[in-house]
Amino acid sequence: MQAHYLVNDSSQIFTPALLFYKDLIRRNIAALVRWVGNPTRLRPHAKTHKTREIIRMELDAGITKHKCATLAEAEMLAQVGAPDVLLAYNMVGPNCTRLAKLIGKYPRTRFSVLADHPAGARMLSDAIEKAGVRAYVVLDLDVGQHRTGVAPGPEAAALYELIAKLPGLVPDGLSTYDGHNHQDSPSERTAAVQALLGPVLELRAELEKKGLPVPRIVAGGTPTFPVYAKLKIPGLECSPGTCVLNDNGYGSKFADLAEFIPAALLLTRVISRPTPKRVTLDLGYKAVASDPPAGKRCILLNVPDYEPILQNEEHFVIETPAADRFAPGDIVFAMPTHICPTCAMHQQAYVVEDGKVTGTWQIASRDRVLTI
Repeated sequence: MQAHYLVNDSSQIFTPALLFYKDLIRRNIAALVRWVGNPTRLRPHAKTHKTREIIRMELDAGITKHKCATLAEAEMLAQVGAPDVLLAYNMVGPNCTRLAKLIGKYPRTRFSVLADHPAGARMLSDAIEKAGVRAYVVLDLDVGQHRTGVAPGPEAAALYELIAKLPGLVPDGLSTYDGHNHQDSPSERTAAVQALLGPVLELRAELEKKGLPVPRIVAGGTPTFPVYAKLKIPGLECSPGTCVLNDNGYGSKFADLAEFIPAALLLTRVISRPTPKRVTLDLGYKAVASDPPAGKRCILLNVPDYEPILQNEEHFVIETPAADRFAPGDIVFAMPTHICPTCAMHQQAYVVEDGKVTGTWQIASRDRVLTI
């Protein structure tokens, strides 16, 4: 286990606990900026950490553009003074009114939002116009994941033109999230990005010929970040999320992201030794993301040769030939496979600096509602 993960005194840490290593977070943020060359080319995703303090660290690094997935995350960003926030989600129903209230409450933040259908755009326009505010709208393009978005082409162009005509809405660019591109090989990921960009750039050129502004292309996530970071497309904004904290899932899969060091762990304690080879930890799937398959939700850093046996809501049972080294109360460090939903399971993170716990940070926007 690496020395930089050790905690000198864990006696006041309630388990299971989320740990944030501040110096490693700062290092990862600096690497993001270095990779793109200029912080204006970055729009990191706040959904990974949902934490005000990390946003402030990014602002201190010169990152002024941010991305999020929920209205609560958007409000959290505005509360710490983020000047440019993209809510990368389609607003429908009462959430359109909530967005309008958010825009009115935080006039110093420039809010933009996604749209991919005329019905949604009209719904948003109605709420924005009634509130007497203005919303910038980024067209959500489907570049292969088929989760949301409209494929680049005539339908997308017509929707962008509609957005430009609707009251209260301002067309603000294109979003090309390619979450389906997570090939192990960097060359395969590069080829996939190059293939999807052709129609996107053609759409942009067509819209600009019609006199419509397309000031930005918000591109990619963490796996394709190394590809987009090298491109010199005007207005391209790279949008990684996981890199700030990193995790075992991406860290073990993508060699080209090795510079980003996992900066968040889970601290768990032994609660039982039910058999000579078994150790039970207080790390159930209510404390670590359960979207990876059972047995692959985390790796234990200071337990040798272990085998996951079962995991329930509050228990994680393993077997190891070194079980006799562990007694109830002993601490174990776990690295999550998927850090983003893991953070959302905790109200706070203990902040570790130089082996000492120096405070706690609230996972502020794990809740769906802050004030709006």
